[in-house]
Formats: sequence, C-alpha cells, structure tokens
Amino acid sequence: MSQTVDRALSILPLLAEGPADLGQVADRLGVHKSTALRLLRTLHEHGFVYRQSDQRYRLGARLFALAQEAVENLDVREIAHPHLVRLNEECGHTVHLAVYEENEVLYIDKVESRYPVRMYSRIGKPVAITVAAVAKLLLADLPEAERRAVAEKLDYPTYTSRSTPNAPAFLKELAKVREQGWATDLGGHEESINCVAAPIRGTDGRVVAAMSVSAPNVVVTADELLTLLPSVRRTADAVSREYSGRTPAPDTV
Repeated sequence: MSQTVDRALSILPLLAEGPADLGQVADRLGVHKSTALRLLRTLHEHGFVYRQSDQRYRLGARLFALAQEAVENLDVREIAHPHLVRLNEECGHTVHLAVYEENEVLYIDKVESRYPVRMYSRIGKPVAITVAAVAKLLLADLPEAERRAVAEKLDYPTYTSRSTPNAPAFLKELAKVREQGWATDLGGHEESINCVAAPIRGTDGRVVAAMSVSAPNVVVTADELLTLLPSVRRTADAVSREYSGRTPAPDTV
C-alpha cells in the first residue's frame, strides 16, 4: 500500500512540470502502463488530475482548491509563537510579530522582555508605519507601484530627530530594506528604543509577516542589538520554512 501511495504522489510533481501522457507517466515511475493508468484513474476520480482531450494528464482543480484552502487556514501566529519564545529565552529582549492588513501594520504577537523595562506596544495595535522595522519589511515587499502609492499617502510624524521625514526618504529606505532582506529602527520612534527585524515568507516567497527584537538603550546599545541580527534572521527563516511547509514542524514525523 505504501508503495502505491508513493507512486501516486510521485505523479503530481511530474504533472506540475506540465501535461504528460500515459507513457511519460509510466516511464517516470518505472512501471507498466497498466499500473500507471490505475494510479491516474484514482487521482482523476478524486479531482487531483484531469485528462485533457488530447489524452494527456494535468493537475486537477481539486488539488488547487485544497492548496488554497490550506494556505487560507494557516495561522502564522500559531506557527511563529514557539519560535518567538525561544528567541526571547535566548536574548532576553522583547520579540514582536506583525502583519500588514488594510493599509496598517499590526502587532499580532509579543513576548515580553525578561527585564523590568517594558515596551508600550500592544497586540492588535498599529505600529508607527513610517519608522517601525517590521513595517519597513512588510511595505518593502509590495509591488513597486503599490509601494509608491502607499508611501505617498502616508503622513510622516516627527517622533524623534531620526524619524523618516517624507515619502522620497521612505521609498529610499524601503528599497534598501528590500535589497538587504532585513530592517532596523534605531531611535526612529522612541529615542531610547532600538529594533532589528527580519521577514517571514510564504510558499511564493512573498513576505507574510515580520518579526523583530527590540530593546532600550539602557539595556543594550544599538550596536549590541545589531549583533543579534543573525539569530533574528535564523528564527524568521525557521518560521518561514514551517509556514510554507518546506520542513516538518518540531516533534512531528
């Protein structure tokens, strides 16, 4: 039975490359055409493959529907939370998770620092979109035309002397973030708070969320916080792999 399942599943990557006829499927599997036909018929009955008028087979609509349903039901917060906790245990600083929704960047998870100083951020609260490191990552991933349109509509409050002053400066920063793959907020929102962030990507490579580590100057300097960038990026990459299904979740087979 396991060999039959393995053979049937092996057909799907082949058809992902493009339509194939019975002979091509049999050759790829290394089986007789009659065996390949039985497998294709079963997959066809379940809607996973479709037989075209030219007798070639392609992936079926049911497969795409299941994939879309699975993506829609993924909860990036649920997947990311254990990783955020581990990073917090490693560094001791506040760890955030944020997403971009309806023209706002919102915190959807937070693990508090282990020291008495607390950050004002709240889950569900919009971030300061023109300065926050997570916001830069999420907006930098937008298509260029959309990115420019968003930047030109924003207000640019002067939170500190390091705040982003205007749309051209913001677009320049977003281009830099897009190229380097990470972002910072070094006193742009609060003079005493620094932050370093990395993106979480979905199956298509697009940024679906961003995570960050933040700390006040009285605890670590900006330079000291930047030394945590490799750990932040490794954590974000681990979440990305699990979210996109490129690796088994911990403690699973």
